[in-house]
Amino acid sequence: MTMSQTALDALWAPKSVAIVGASADPTKTGGRPVAYLVKHGFDGAIWPINPRADQIAGLPCFASVADLPGAPDVAIVLLGVERAEGAVRDLAAKGCKIAIVLASGYSEAGEDGRKRQEALREAAGPMRLLGPNTIGAMDLSRGIVLSASGALEGDNIPKGGISVASQSGGILGALLSRGAARGIGFCKLASTGNEADLDIADLIEAYAHDDATTVIAAYVEGIRSVEKFRRAATAAREAGKPLVVYKVGRSESGARAAVSHTGAMAGEDRTYDALFHQVGAIRAETFSDLLDLPAMLASRRRMRGQRVAILTSTGGAGSLVADNCGILGLEVPELDVATGRTLAGLLGQSAPMTGNPVDVTLAGVEPAIMTAATQALLASDGIDGVVVVVGSSALARPDVAVGAIRAGAAASDKPLIAYVSPHAPHILDLLNREGVPAFAAPETCAIVLKAALPLPALGPLLPMDAAPVPDGLPSGTLNEAEARALFDAFGLAGAESHVVQTAAEAQVAAAKLGGPVVLKVLSRDIVHKSDVGGVRVGLSPEDVGPALTQMAGSLSAQGLPDPEGYLVQAMLCGGIEMILGLRRDPQLGMLILLGAGGVQAELSGDSTLRLLPLRKGDALGMVQALRVKALLDGYRGAPAHDVAALVSSIEALARMGEALGDRLVEAEINPLFVMADGQGVAAADGLVVLSA
Repeated sequence: MTMSQTALDALWAPKSVAIVGASADPTKTGGRPVAYLVKHGFDGAIWPINPRADQIAGLPCFASVADLPGAPDVAIVLLGVERAEGAVRDLAAKGCKIAIVLASGYSEAGEDGRKRQEALREAAGPMRLLGPNTIGAMDLSRGIVLSASGALEGDNIPKGGISVASQSGGILGALLSRGAARGIGFCKLASTGNEADLDIADLIEAYAHDDATTVIAAYVEGIRSVEKFRRAATAAREAGKPLVVYKVGRSESGARAAVSHTGAMAGEDRTYDALFHQVGAIRAETFSDLLDLPAMLASRRRMRGQRVAILTSTGGAGSLVADNCGILGLEVPELDVATGRTLAGLLGQSAPMTGNPVDVTLAGVEPAIMTAATQALLASDGIDGVVVVVGSSALARPDVAVGAIRAGAAASDKPLIAYVSPHAPHILDLLNREGVPAFAAPETCAIVLKAALPLPALGPLLPMDAAPVPDGLPSGTLNEAEARALFDAFGLAGAESHVVQTAAEAQVAAAKLGGPVVLKVLSRDIVHKSDVGGVRVGLSPEDVGPALTQMAGSLSAQGLPDPEGYLVQAMLCGGIEMILGLRRDPQLGMLILLGAGGVQAELSGDSTLRLLPLRKGDALGMVQALRVKALLDGYRGAPAHDVAALVSSIEALARMGEALGDRLVEAEINPLFVMADGQGVAAADGLVVLSA
């Protein structure tokens, strides 16, 4: 067990809690933690610390940390930024295991605040810190509420299997209060705030090993260590606990500084998408999803396929759900004849009811019929999940409607959810408390069922037995010949080419290559050659010399630096142009991009990302994620192209990225020609940027 997990054991199961700066007024922030611990039934020792009070909430009050009868497992520090550091130092000296610091004014407040946060961490010594700038932590299943969140004021807060890790205290309170209003139960909740010590990955990993947690919801503003996050997310997946992540912020500022098309196409948000995909986390697209998806997944019912049945007593609502399922790629198929006969018998009809949605309006929405119809749909081998529409008729007898749906679900482990069509918060609350996920929007029904589909298995990491990095690589932007040599070292062969200096040399090189050739300027200072007239295609050996002379004059007239030479390259024809690139993200590490290539690479928008290291199957998955895959497979009778060679090229570039490590800033092949099946791939242009 790691140090973080030991500290978090104390956080979730403390035998004693000290509250530094406790107030005798339970309406104030300083008075809430004591009041909440008492209210929610904490059975350990509660030690308020306030030199101006003898008792708080009937408990003896201590003048200082030094006066405590022992070392507290956990301490909540309610003091302002100017006094919190001293309290943390005193708690560490006393032997406290973890301190929760609520004060703000640290790293979020500029350079001075950053220095205060460093001093706070130093003052903690071996003691662990949650925060600063946190709202605290709570384990509702055991009545341990180490927080000042006003969301704990409510009574009858439902308990369940959803545990929340949030970098925002306010969001934690919002999820708790919204969930309570809908009957959605939580297990453990904590906010990490500024993450001077414990971070979001520590919480996720702790929840992964927690027997009471069934689903993990995470509100993420940024990830401090991508390797640590990967480990935590993988632990959650291996434990069978879905991880739902809402990543706030969709800034593309990191992409604007990029030299390559890869960098411009690989924005920050897309990079996080790739990370979440690779670790098997489910990304919540909206804040509402961060509550709705865990509510669905906490039922532990999973879709085995994409076929959905809809049971409704109001045709319009059923059509809404069906339409939204179709938009997300879920099927709403006709029912099998056997199921149709069962439904017809329930409704007194002679012909099998194979239509879907199944409208039972004429049956008067009798509970027994609703229960039996739900059971029949769940029992069908052609159905993987069921949505029951709760219409306005349920407003008069909500308990009967809820009971009928619950009874229908008892005989099956397939997903069963309810769409509550009228505005009826009390019915949502009843259903969720009874273990039937219930939602107020048809769009949400489709979203949560899609999230309940099985995730693909994670393959093993690809072996990185890369070729040795060539010696003497320069720093900065390499010219194309240097870049091509580096690609060649890792098995990424390109079209045959020759470096020349003069028009005469160009003509000799073109004659050796035969057929049409491409002429390119060779320069470390000119990255996008075609933008300045530094590329000519389809030249004959007779034309290449005059073309070089003309190109040299044009570049000089534009005031561009003298080139290192020119590249005469065999012209590739007949392949499909792709772009394949690497870029180092300052936060998340090295990413690899594959997309439709050529001069329109950025305009097409057909690209996909992964982060290194790759797993077995990732490269093929990248190819399959593209729209251009249809062309690669042979669109409308056209011959297929060499997808296997493209997959090998992706893996080869990944090995190059791993081998170069921090030296590699960007690398790109655009276009990479994918030739006919069995004829491989060939790089036609290359870019590499290395750090010193």
